[in-house]
Amino acid sequence: MVRPTVFAVPIFALMIAGEALWSYLKGATYYRDRIDTWTNIFLGFMSLVFGALFGLGTYYIYEFAYSIAPYQFPANAWWTWVILFFVDDLAYYIFHRVSHESRLFWNFHVVHHSSEEYNLSVAVRQSWFSGLLHWIFYAPVMLLGFAPWMFALMHGFNLLYQFWIHTKLIDKLGPFEYIFNTPSHHRVHHGVNEIYLDKNYAGVLIIWDRMFGSFVVETEEPRYGIIKPLKSYNPLWINTHGWAEMFAAMRERQGIWKKLRCVFASPNMERPEPRAIVTGL
Repeated sequence: MVRPTVFAVPIFALMIAGEALWSYLKGATYYRDRIDTWTNIFLGFMSLVFGALFGLGTYYIYEFAYSIAPYQFPANAWWTWVILFFVDDLAYYIFHRVSHESRLFWNFHVVHHSSEEYNLSVAVRQSWFSGLLHWIFYAPVMLLGFAPWMFALMHGFNLLYQFWIHTKLIDKLGPFEYIFNTPSHHRVHHGVNEIYLDKNYAGVLIIWDRMFGSFVVETEEPRYGIIKPLKSYNPLWINTHGWAEMFAAMRERQGIWKKLRCVFASPNMERPEPRAIVTGL
C-alpha cells in the first residue's frame, strides 16, 4: 500500500523552502545545518521508495484482515468516518508509544529522532525499513471492519497533519492545545530534556496523552536529537545504527531471556555500555 503522503511531496517541498527562506531572512537558526536538511530530504525521498515496495505486501495483509472482519463499516455513512478517525488516531498513538518503549520498534523510529535540528525537514526524516513491521499496529483496523482504502485515506490525513507541527515558528495555540497536537506539544516529544523524555506521542489528538499519562507541557527550551548524538550524515548508518547497537547488547548478554530483553524491552533498560546508549525519546 503506497503512502498517501507521496501526493503531498510538492506541498512539503514548498513549505520546507518557505520556512528555510523565512529563517534566512530573519537571521534565525532553524536551518543552521544544511547537510542535515538535505540528509532529511534524501531520507524522506527514499522512505517513499521503500514504503512503496513494502506497501505491496502490506496491501495483501490488510485485504485479508478486512475479508475476515465480522462486520464491515459502510463507506457512505458519515459516522463511519468519524469512528475511523478516532480508531486510526488511537492506533497511531499505540504504535508511536510502543516505538519508544520497545527497542525492536525504536530501531526504526530512532531515524526520525536522530536529527539535532527541529524544522519542517525533520518531518520527512523517516525510516526506510519501517514497513517491515508497522502493519502489525494497523491490521486490527481492518479487522474491525474498515476497508483498506478507507484506512489509507484517513491515515494519510493523520500523517499530513503531523507535518506542520515540526516547526519552531509557531508558539502555543491556546485552547486548541487542550484537544489537538501542536508544534509546542511535538517539540516536547522531540526534546531530550529529562522532563520531556517519552512524552506526547499524539498524532492528531493530544487527548490520548492526557488520558494515558504521557502528556507534558512545554516549559523550557527543548534540546533535540537522541541521548547519544549520532554525529553522522550517512543515510544507511542512520537507518541501521540502532540495530547494530542492539545486536552488540545481545552479544554481551548471557541467556535467552536477557537477549530477548535486548530486543523487546525498553531501549532505556538494555544498554551494552554507558557509551553506547540509544534511548527512546
